[in-house]
Amino acid sequence: MRIGTLLLAAAFLGPGALARAADVPVKLGVLTDLSGPYSALSGEGSVIATRMAVEEFVAAHPGYKVEVVSADHQNKADIASSVSRKWFDQDGVDALVDGANSAVALAVNQIIKERNKVFLASGPATSDLTGKACNANVVHWTYDTYALSQGTGAALTRQGWNKWFFLTADYAFGHAAERDTSAVVEAAGGRVLGRVRAPLNTADFSSYLLQAQASGATVLGLANAGADMINAVKQASEFGLTREGMKLAGMLVFITDVKSLGTSAAQGLVVTEAFYWDLNDRTRAFAKRFAARAGGRMPTMIHAGAYAASLHYLRSVAALGAAKDGAAAVAKMKELPTDDPAFGTGSIRKDGRKMHDLYLFEVKKPSESKGEWDLYKQVATIPAQEAFRPLDKGGCALVQ
Repeated sequence: MRIGTLLLAAAFLGPGALARAADVPVKLGVLTDLSGPYSALSGEGSVIATRMAVEEFVAAHPGYKVEVVSADHQNKADIASSVSRKWFDQDGVDALVDGANSAVALAVNQIIKERNKVFLASGPATSDLTGKACNANVVHWTYDTYALSQGTGAALTRQGWNKWFFLTADYAFGHAAERDTSAVVEAAGGRVLGRVRAPLNTADFSSYLLQAQASGATVLGLANAGADMINAVKQASEFGLTREGMKLAGMLVFITDVKSLGTSAAQGLVVTEAFYWDLNDRTRAFAKRFAARAGGRMPTMIHAGAYAASLHYLRSVAALGAAKDGAAAVAKMKELPTDDPAFGTGSIRKDGRKMHDLYLFEVKKPSESKGEWDLYKQVATIPAQEAFRPLDKGGCALVQ
């Protein structure tokens, strides 16, 4: 476990102003993958993005003291739970940010509720966080498996790519992604011809790809992420699946994955994202600020989510005048409209679901790309109300 600390305080504006702000110290803990398969798409980038939000907030609210700590959950639920308990019980952490890895997120979810803290879930994908596992202390910000399936699964099936085979990561995210996408495919008239499940950090996908190849499917649904997804795409290309006419559909793909693969290997891959650095002037400005701190790397949607969720949380704490009652802070977040450079304007529903548009992209051919991060061409915009699960369909007790 690695822990880093950033302490930010505004300039002295007079005893009264500083004393009032000092009465509301805030501590954010970025719980993420700093060393494993999801480190590029979350990891240190989520810490950078959270610090950016803190600095922006403190600049607008002089006198507030906000601290950021970080830890590596190593993609293990027991480590994540142990870190969270220590942060909450001994270190005074008020809100947990990121939580990339759905199994980790579900493990800390109950601890968040018990300690009455806040979970700014910018990293995990499982839609259960706003469904059967919802609680009043969680905001699920960036994306979820239901929304991703509505984009990639529905779009391809309607285009005639209607025979699917799933290569699924064998843990909470993969199971949820397969479940949600299968339902969308079948509702659109498609069929699921088979599925295989592979452990996290699988190096050799050959046996799984041979099963997909033999199934007669026209789409290989990749219900995995990070290094697993990258390795699966590379090996699918080596096995000639795409040359034989099979379409690769990523259920959870990040720009860092595509950058790692290169457009030669990834061209034509269909993905759904909640954020892309080159969408508009505001996203480009945010990405430029991030890249200056991240060695030229563009932010992923998880990084954008960590920034935006942290900024809105801090604004809500300022409006509330307190940070120690987590449920009250989340209630204020739901009450206030959201607005930030990464996602624009939006809102947070009763079940904790942050509402914003999603985007369907196709990876460019090498001849179409004009730069190392010019990787996507936009196929469609998916309005928030269509992308995310209807409020009354998730089984969240907060809604009932």
